[in-house]
Amino acid sequence: MLAWLCTIQHCIAMLPDEQPSAMQIEILRKMTPERRWRAARELYWTVRRHKTAFLRGQHPDWSEDRLKDEVRRIFLNARS
Repeated sequence: MLAWLCTIQHCIAMLPDEQPSAMQIEILRKMTPERRWRAARELYWTVRRHKTAFLRGQHPDWSEDRLKDEVRRIFLNARS
């Protein structure tokens, strides 16, 4: 069953095991905006590296340029 996390601007559907714990929420609230931004940016680039590694495993014949282009395309067309 999906749960909904709603703020003033957005509603996000989340599975029960995706919902943040009270401790996670407390940690995030204590972070400065700069630290939250840095954490989000680090997560974004980590996910891009993981996607590249996944595609490299699926398509070992692809060049690095082809992998970069495909990851860029995937992220440009991503929807949340």
